[in-house]
Amino acid sequence: MVHEQIRLSQRQVQLVMTLLDEGKDQVLEDLEGDIINFTKNGAPIRPRTLGQKLYVDTIRRNSITFGIGPAGTGKTYLAVALAAFALKNHDVQRIILVRPAVEAGEKLGFLPGDMQEKVNPYLRPLFDGLLAMFGPEEFLRLQQKGQIEVAPLAYMRGRTLEKSFVILDEAQNTTVEQIKMFLTRLGFRSKMVVNGDVTQIDLPPHVKSGLIDAERVLKNVKDIGHVHFSEDDVVRHDLVAAIIHAYEEDAKKHVKNGGSDHGNHN
Repeated sequence: MVHEQIRLSQRQVQLVMTLLDEGKDQVLEDLEGDIINFTKNGAPIRPRTLGQKLYVDTIRRNSITFGIGPAGTGKTYLAVALAAFALKNHDVQRIILVRPAVEAGEKLGFLPGDMQEKVNPYLRPLFDGLLAMFGPEEFLRLQQKGQIEVAPLAYMRGRTLEKSFVILDEAQNTTVEQIKMFLTRLGFRSKMVVNGDVTQIDLPPHVKSGLIDAERVLKNVKDIGHVHFSEDDVVRHDLVAAIIHAYEEDAKKHVKNGGSDHGNHN
């Protein structure tokens, strides 16, 4: 990692030291040796925490994977890296990026531009990952050929997605009906990754999150994997993990005291 000039956060240094102290050299080697993909500039992309390694392996093994956890845990970026690898290797014929446009509600049609321009703001995190993998020119070429497709969740209805790597981001903002519709689009030789953070639900009050419901309903279904990230998997600035921890502790106190300002999360 030193010769590749990879910057490690304090938390990652602590993880390395803990694994070495516990004699888990093999786990460390597995993390270091698992190169998921390379960026356009040739930088290797690896899982950097135990949660990320579990997530990557779960996606590889299963047709559908749920990745649930806070911001900064690499859910979206790693899914995009795996999707780009699958496309380059001809394991799939296209990458489909999907996100519920909850913030726009029914007003999506009133936004300026064509459909691509309307949904771009909601898919920026997914775009950023693909631009890192392919570079702007190749990314644009793949979009024009239809090998990279972006669409709001509502546009998935009625389709069967075969030979595709499909990523649904911000899935906590789907309704029960929407996520059921999405999951049943799965076709042959396809993978789906469903990512979300159940502490960041923007649905109207008293509307149940489809992500929470789907995890409950599908927890024992074969070929569907579930990975929960924690603050230990945050690979952003150390302060991000500290902020997440502080909010989690506050939420626990609130529940203990009988408060209920998170009613829309159920």
